[in-house]
Amino acid sequence: MKKIVLFGLLSAVLSGQIARAETAPETVNIGFQKANIFALLKYRGTLDSEFKKQGITVKWIEFPAGPQMLEGLNIGSIDLAATGDAPPAFAQAAKADLVYLGHSPANPKTEAIVVPQNSPIKTVADLKGKRVALNKGSDVNYLLVRALEEAGLTYKDITPVYLPPADARAAFQRGAVDAWVIWDPYYADAETNANARLVKNAEGLVPHYTFYLASRKFADTWPQTAKQVVDQLGTLSDWANKNPQEAAKILSTSTGLPQPIWQRALSRLPYGAERMTPQVFKEQQALADTFTRIGLLPVKIDVRSATWSLDKK
Repeated sequence: MKKIVLFGLLSAVLSGQIARAETAPETVNIGFQKANIFALLKYRGTLDSEFKKQGITVKWIEFPAGPQMLEGLNIGSIDLAATGDAPPAFAQAAKADLVYLGHSPANPKTEAIVVPQNSPIKTVADLKGKRVALNKGSDVNYLLVRALEEAGLTYKDITPVYLPPADARAAFQRGAVDAWVIWDPYYADAETNANARLVKNAEGLVPHYTFYLASRKFADTWPQTAKQVVDQLGTLSDWANKNPQEAAKILSTSTGLPQPIWQRALSRLPYGAERMTPQVFKEQQALADTFTRIGLLPVKIDVRSATWSLDKK
């Protein structure tokens, strides 16, 4: 009888330890890029402060772009990340076991097709036969495909020139490409300093979200911690939307871009943190199917397979 009682007590103690562990990991590893919302969260310090009270250490790990960040998520070097629309679709195609925790409001004005001020190109239809710079497999890649199709063209009607933003800007300024498809804050910088003229932004074509992502292992093991991060992003978003000059100052420090550039970018960027809905999953599936159709994604994926278990309950 004593053995049974002791075993029961031991089981209760161990169960309590496991329950406590499941609500509070010792460390949360967050991937960020210098220009995204997690950079703003990092430099404000509110998440670190809140988690410190709970005995959680936040480690911030910088990445140059979304695809590399989601590779880090897949191999376990980070637990959480925020990227645009395209990287999670490519990550799913590469068998990354991630989940969508939430998303920003749609922000179609923050990505655009631009040309030099003196370019004869006036409409998307005028891009036929032209060289167009863009980052391959990025959110703007989707914008370009949709814009071309709306204009009665296909992706094969243009010559894509795949370049990261810095190289694309150099090619754009020296006339090596005819157009450039780019996103903020590089778009705002191009308008201000690279003599760029808008041909078409994403309004009416694609919604363009920022997605908040986690490894499935982390989100299922520490659901309340993951939820706290999304809640913190919501609180931060309210602050940033009400204090764009202060937010621009922080992001200027993070990226090295002048504060006026960020103020221009933030004027068309609504921050926010909302849980996933069937409609947003449908829109993300349309993006993935488009990339599969034009051959940039090697396989068809089911975006909803990355639904967070907390959203299934």
